[in-house]
Amino acid sequence: MLYMNKIFVILLAICFPFLGFAQKTDKNLQNKLVQLVDGFNGDVGIYVKNLKTGKIAQINADSLFPTASMIKVPIMCGVFNEIQKGNLDYHSNLIYKDSLLYAGEDILGSFKDGEKIALSKVQMLSITTSDNTASLWLQKLVGGEKINEWLDSNGFKATRINSRTLGRSDFQKKYGWGMTSPKEMAELLIKIRKGEAISAAASERMYRNLTRIYWDGEALSEIPPYIHTASKQGAVDAARSEVVLVNAPHGDYAFCITTKNQKDQSWENNNEGFVLIRNLSALLWHYYEPKSDWKPAEGMEKYN
Repeated sequence: MLYMNKIFVILLAICFPFLGFAQKTDKNLQNKLVQLVDGFNGDVGIYVKNLKTGKIAQINADSLFPTASMIKVPIMCGVFNEIQKGNLDYHSNLIYKDSLLYAGEDILGSFKDGEKIALSKVQMLSITTSDNTASLWLQKLVGGEKINEWLDSNGFKATRINSRTLGRSDFQKKYGWGMTSPKEMAELLIKIRKGEAISAAASERMYRNLTRIYWDGEALSEIPPYIHTASKQGAVDAARSEVVLVNAPHGDYAFCITTKNQKDQSWENNNEGFVLIRNLSALLWHYYEPKSDWKPAEGMEKYN
């Protein structure tokens, strides 16, 4: 029986490597995270992983949080899964219709009814500028149910699309468009980075999309601009979040920070959630790159 239990644990570790088997906690970093979130007016979840050493640090990393726009990463995976199956063509032209409009400041929403746009450009807008109209169009093309099936079959048990998806209305009321845990969202980016999402080619294309982010005023603002990063951000009134994978000189590291039930629901640069995201990113950069003396240029706040 003991032998069979060992076999079971090994199989779990192989099939679901992000579940935490054989992972070691970076105790020094863990203490710094605890100090960082002390006094925050809301709920916080953080997951950090050094891809070179495998060491992690985490706070509420398995708890459920709203994704806000971070859900656009799973949507992208769903799109590329359909491309892999031959059901969609990355370079095909789509026809924009006014009925697709999601009111806001989206680029795609300014298109005229009947205009053509390539699927590849719709996908680019979804990730790069976090275009909601583009993202909901992509979700409609694939189907929220299929995206959730892909997530489930790849070991992601917490991450789900709720909005416009059959059987998810109760979850939508609580979490909004999507839900996830800090660990799963970070591990999804790691899976893409390793070339293990859909296929090596699909992962490479997705990773390139994730490195061209317009919204770089929070976590990315605390990392030197000449350092390669892949990321996605999300924000609604009471929740702010960001997932980042940093191709740092001394080795890659990934982190995801999520909040919910924030007391501060403002949209200014000094929002408590935004400040926490920036402080975490700065802490991690200097923790993993202790010889770096880089800091944001004076006056950069007016450009972020």
